[in-house]
Amino acid sequence: MVGVVAFFQIAVLRQPFPNLAEMVFGLVLILVGLTLFVRGLEMGLFPLGESMAWDFARKGQLWWLLAFAFALGFGTTVAEPALIAVSREAAAAAALSGVIPDSSEAAARYAMALRATVAVSVGCAVGFGVLRIVKGWPLHWLIIGGYGVVAGLTELAPPEIIGIAYDSGGVTTSTITVPLVTALGIGLSSSIRGRRPMVDGFGLIAFASLAPILFVLLYGILTQ
Repeated sequence: MVGVVAFFQIAVLRQPFPNLAEMVFGLVLILVGLTLFVRGLEMGLFPLGESMAWDFARKGQLWWLLAFAFALGFGTTVAEPALIAVSREAAAAAALSGVIPDSSEAAARYAMALRATVAVSVGCAVGFGVLRIVKGWPLHWLIIGGYGVVAGLTELAPPEIIGIAYDSGGVTTSTITVPLVTALGIGLSSSIRGRRPMVDGFGLIAFASLAPILFVLLYGILTQ
């Protein structure tokens, strides 16, 4: 990251770095923070997700497992910093375009509705992904069918929601959601006889990226 920024700033733009000392200090903080974050994932979140998946599989209670998967997907997504930022930007753009009234209350409601829609969609996606692992359904057909539905809904959705919907699929798979959901999938596939972690343990993130697009497109169609 430092190399890319330095190259374009010096070789292409040919401009000095503004506030160089603050920038260097910020980059050091980023390096330290990301290092501690990755280490924390290895020590805490990954073992926690795998151990809870094992415990639910041993109990053999599918409905509780699905409820846990939904709550995990919803909770991690609603607290996702990237989603919070995108929701606020979407509300500001909607107010600027005249889609919603230009007031702080209307923007807050729009941002919260969008955030809740995406969080519910990820919760449903993680639950469905867990059900897929339990049942052994093929991943590729489900993903192909899902994006086929997305293509159909895109034709029906209002133009101002399409870009937000597609971006919502990306911001959900970020720093908080990915580690826990991945650990859940690997732990669950490892604990079920006949499942292979490399084949069945992954794919939950694909559903977590696909479902928000579907739900936000539907949200746009219903509120049009």
